[in-house]
Amino acid sequence: MFLFGAHSWRGKSGQRYRFKCVLTKTGLPPEGVGGIYVFVRRRWVFFLEALYVGKAADLRSRLLGHEKWGRAYWYYGATERYVLGPIRDEVDRRRVEEDLIKSLKPRMNDVEIPQAEVAKPKRRAAAVRADAMGALLKRRAA
Repeated sequence: MFLFGAHSWRGKSGQRYRFKCVLTKTGLPPEGVGGIYVFVRRRWVFFLEALYVGKAADLRSRLLGHEKWGRAYWYYGATERYVLGPIRDEVDRRRVEEDLIKSLKPRMNDVEIPQAEVAKPKRRAAAVRADAMGALLKRRAA
């Protein structure tokens, strides 16, 4: 089908991932196939909004009883599910999932993704203002 065929999303790394639309149980991959899945809301005809990105060691069993599908369907208007697989290695699944979440920023992914790089410590607003005032006063004195 033309509208409900394959769709690709680009991760933050620039890598494109091509997903297959799954509308019924018969479209799901066989048991034991791992991969990535996306809950999607169709806006207009061709514009898709990713609502949730997840990974599973067994896509079939995960998608048949997913705890977030009801909320995605009733509250956010999810219309379809897309799957990418098979991805056999857990490390690869995690890498692809993180890449897509960082790029798409789906509204239902509410858990923070751990980052490999160390974040800079945040400075207090008062310290920033004091530094700015100190720089301003040094300029006037000169």
